[in-house]
Amino acid sequence: MTVPLSILDLAIIDEGETARDSFASSLALAQHAEKLGYTRIWYAEHHNMPTIASSATSVLVGYIAAHTENIRLGAGGVMLPNHAPLTIAEQFGTLETLFPGRIDLGLGRAPGSDQKTMRALRRDPMSSDSFPQDVQELQGYLTGNTLIPGIDATPGKGTNVPLYILGSSLFGAKLAAALGLPYSFASHFAPQALQDAVAIYRRDFRPSEQLAEPYVIAGVNVIAADTSEEAQQMFTDGQRRRVTQLFGRDRTFTSEEAVMILESPGGQQVKQMGRYSAVGTPAEVRDYLDWFSTHADADELIVATQTPTLESRLHSFELLASVTELVRA
Repeated sequence: MTVPLSILDLAIIDEGETARDSFASSLALAQHAEKLGYTRIWYAEHHNMPTIASSATSVLVGYIAAHTENIRLGAGGVMLPNHAPLTIAEQFGTLETLFPGRIDLGLGRAPGSDQKTMRALRRDPMSSDSFPQDVQELQGYLTGNTLIPGIDATPGKGTNVPLYILGSSLFGAKLAAALGLPYSFASHFAPQALQDAVAIYRRDFRPSEQLAEPYVIAGVNVIAADTSEEAQQMFTDGQRRRVTQLFGRDRTFTSEEAVMILESPGGQQVKQMGRYSAVGTPAEVRDYLDWFSTHADADELIVATQTPTLESRLHSFELLASVTELVRA
């Protein structure tokens, strides 16, 4: 492994724990990852999901940054149609001012929630249509080249927080290429268009002030354990938890119910979401990631790990670090 490795912290609220426990776990993971040499940790904006605590993404980034020293931190991502670009510029401009050289801003156009939650967020159903223009407006605030005369982000202006376009379809690939921005593909849960999207991005990329050459980050699920059997069991348990996240909402399924759902036509979607998953011993995981980085034509991999406890997550990342050359991006 010679590509940089980063972490997507899903800020999971483990069974029997609270959001406060989740934040403590995220901090422990960040401090552990920093010592091991991982490049960055990103947190994603989700809403109305009882098992994920990263809804106020910028606040969580600030908390983690205040208790770490050099690892890069950011949003992977902020769902920009939920917000005014000026507000996000001010939030991440504040973070960059407090923690210079450490803040990333990944941008997506999905709601990060269901339709009912989208209405609760006061989001216009058509707001995603203006995503390309909103990205450019946000970029203008952060570079100091505002597109709206007389309006500046304070803090934010001139901080040049690096932007990343997130996507799981060809739309994001085309936009990232046109704007000359790094592109992060969500292949850890939406694998179908990975190769086509990366090929289009690399083919159509136009250099920009932020980026001279195309740069691809690909998401991949990883569970490393001392034995293959232990890793596979955690992976299977993670699929069952995802059933509850996607289909449960107001209820929790038993293990037997989750297995039945996984075997149903709807459950096949959950299995497909985990198509790109490195599960096994450290050597097995390393070999898979070697293959995947080439398959995805990726410059960097961002790893998502869903295991039942903080201890197993820390151990998984430690095992992964032990068999890879962790190089910073």
